[in-house]
Amino acid sequence: MTVPAVSNTTNTTGTSSSTSSAATTAAASSTMNYNQFLQLLMTELKYQDPTSPMDPTQQLSQLASFSAVEQQVQTNTTLTSLLNNTMINQAESAIGRTVQSSDGSVSGVISSVTVSSSGSTATLTNGQTVTLGTGVTIS
Repeated sequence: MTVPAVSNTTNTTGTSSSTSSAATTAAASSTMNYNQFLQLLMTELKYQDPTSPMDPTQQLSQLASFSAVEQQVQTNTTLTSLLNNTMINQAESAIGRTVQSSDGSVSGVISSVTVSSSGSTATLTNGQTVTLGTGVTIS
């Protein structure tokens, strides 16, 4: 079965790579921030006053807080990637089916679907577009 273009600005293949690319960039950004934190910590340790050393409880608290934030960032990145993949799969399954807008003014067969951060838009074989959302019927 040939599947027409499903895109997040381009097509299904392009979307998968941009989703993976976004996840990789976010992970690299997270790692970079983690490295910066470690550099800051090492600088603190290097220049601390020997007569008044850093409180180890505060140091452990900072490390635990940073670790929790890093894990949350990675979880958010993973959830965003899963949501994007789900939207793409749903868009792909809508191609070739009939859609009717929520007000009933636009209907037709879906030829392609564009997925973006603001939602999904179906382009019909007659050139019209329908924003996919609440009240839209796909059969």
